[in-house]
Amino acid sequence: MDNFVNVALPKGRLGEKVYDIFEKSGFECPSIREPNRKLIFENEEKKIRYFWVKPSDVAIYVERGAADIGVAGKDILLEYKPDVFELLDLDMGKCRMAVAAPKGFRDDRSRTLRVATKFSNIAADYYNSIGRDIDIIHLNGSIEIAPILGLSDVIVDIVETGATLKENDLEVLETIVPISARLISNKASFRFKSDMIEKIAGCIAEAIK
Repeated sequence: MDNFVNVALPKGRLGEKVYDIFEKSGFECPSIREPNRKLIFENEEKKIRYFWVKPSDVAIYVERGAADIGVAGKDILLEYKPDVFELLDLDMGKCRMAVAAPKGFRDDRSRTLRVATKFSNIAADYYNSIGRDIDIIHLNGSIEIAPILGLSDVIVDIVETGATLKENDLEVLETIVPISARLISNKASFRFKSDMIEKIAGCIAEAIK
């Protein structure tokens, strides 16, 4: 184990915003800004190493120790329940996990509710908590089309502006949980590199105030 702190950043717009915050907090790595196809970037002086990964994979890299810390959406943490520490709510990438259905939908509780979703565990936990019997239809693509084609009664999905729902004559019935980006840490790393990790978390908390 070297004395660098390895940081898994989610690829894409959110990851770029997240890196801006790390930079603002004093943990810059200039080579990350250069136009190149590199995946790993380090700052020898600051003892920090960044790498880009698919957003849904960040928690796996952190849980398995390939990254000491990373940034993952609360949706990923709730769905996959990785064994990591959640250090900080970054108050960005904000949206919500919600139940949506065609306009005018009424739930007939005498039959099993068909729920289409990418987030099977979140949906199961939510409906379990309200004692509703459901049939989960796990999909990976456009969830909104499922109730339109009669595949499901409702959907459980991430809602940002609600524009896509509106365009497809769907509406939010219920918000399950608010979602935002979280700073997470590998549990062993937090023990062995606690000074550096706590310093990073503290500087970030200060920067996002």
